Amino acid sequence: MPSANDENLEKLHQLQTEHRDLDDIIFRLQEQDVVDQLQLRRLKKRKLLIKDIITRLESQLIPDIDA
Repeated sequence: MPSANDENLEKLHQLQTEHRDLDDIIFRLQEQDVVDQLQLRRLKKRKLLIKDIITRLESQLIPDIDA
């Protein structure tokens, strides 16, 4: 049975892949002559949301270090 850390790690990898894919899509859209600004904003917003989730998951996976 997979542990919660294993599930979080798998989710983290999926989100990192989606984040990279969105970055690539956004770049390609910006290179076009005619850009759908609404679509571009939605993609950027999704990318930021994913980044926030990645950061939260990473903080859960890294153990706290006592100073």
